[in-house]
Amino acid sequence: MEMNIPHHLFVQDTSHVGQARRLVSALCHELEFDETRCAEAAIIVTELASNLIKHTGGVGGDLLLRPLPASATTDVAGIEVLCWDKGPGIANMAASLRDGYSTAGSAGTGLGAIRRLSAVFDLYAVLGQGTAVLSRLWRTTPPQALAALNVGAVCLPVQGEQVCGDAWVMKQDPQNTRLMVVDGLGHGPNAAAAANLAVAVFEQDVQSDLEELIEHVHAALRGTRGAALAVAEVAGVAESSIGQRSVRFAGLGNISGLIINGESVRHMVSHHGTAGLSMPKIQSFTYDWPLDGLLVLHSDGLATKWSLADYPGLACKDAALIAAVLFRDHQRLRDDSTVLVAKTASRAAP
Repeated sequence: MEMNIPHHLFVQDTSHVGQARRLVSALCHELEFDETRCAEAAIIVTELASNLIKHTGGVGGDLLLRPLPASATTDVAGIEVLCWDKGPGIANMAASLRDGYSTAGSAGTGLGAIRRLSAVFDLYAVLGQGTAVLSRLWRTTPPQALAALNVGAVCLPVQGEQVCGDAWVMKQDPQNTRLMVVDGLGHGPNAAAAANLAVAVFEQDVQSDLEELIEHVHAALRGTRGAALAVAEVAGVAESSIGQRSVRFAGLGNISGLIINGESVRHMVSHHGTAGLSMPKIQSFTYDWPLDGLLVLHSDGLATKWSLADYPGLACKDAALIAAVLFRDHQRLRDDSTVLVAKTASRAAP
């Protein structure tokens, strides 16, 4: 199993439950979880996969497992589990989290067990529109180092492809966060090669400003299929910061960048062109970062005509859960799709 790569499974019949359990068990061993943590992760994934069969009327749903390796801002390894469906939703959210409550004739311990075993648990459900669940668990105790932003993303290939031509990457410290979304032209292995090369340049380039970074990516991608990309740098959002909260943004091609604050939506300016093929002179733009703001970056695999206002309460949820709901409802089925969400960490769901 390759590390740092999310593992996606569409769950529709009982055989998929065992497959999901084997997937998370293999990931736990790669991350060196002990037997107790492995068993807890298996329970979480088994319950989520079983719910997708019990409660969606045969439609099924998606399960996404993402390894969270130790880093400068995450001092222990972990696993993020996202689950979403377009089933009937949950009529009584509080009751559904109580042990013994069930609408499917089961023991009713599923969501309650998941919440107890998770270091981070979040849930979003709308009656008649579906359910999305987040569980995050760590190899040992939760990380001590906290980043300024809560960041979550869903990035998956178009159906039928084994590799994704989209990619995303971030660098974080307690004060600043730099994020990139890249979309290799088309899809399949050649698009993935371009996207992965752009990510490699981003990870190695620790000092350049946004314009220089894009120039370096452009130079590296010559001879590849090329890619659209956008880079955002969020600064001053930590509670200890005394400077202005801001977002610097530079984009090339059709990666959408939005700052959302309540009903206010600010579309950030991107340039026409394709990294590796043709690029005008790049200019970055600086925007104010609202205290309760959300940053959303997404590839053109996500439809553009969506509004967070259509999802009451979703903005208060964990960034990964927001990304999952937007991906679920607005993914275009003909291309790879990525949606990345960032919000102030201190205001993320616990």
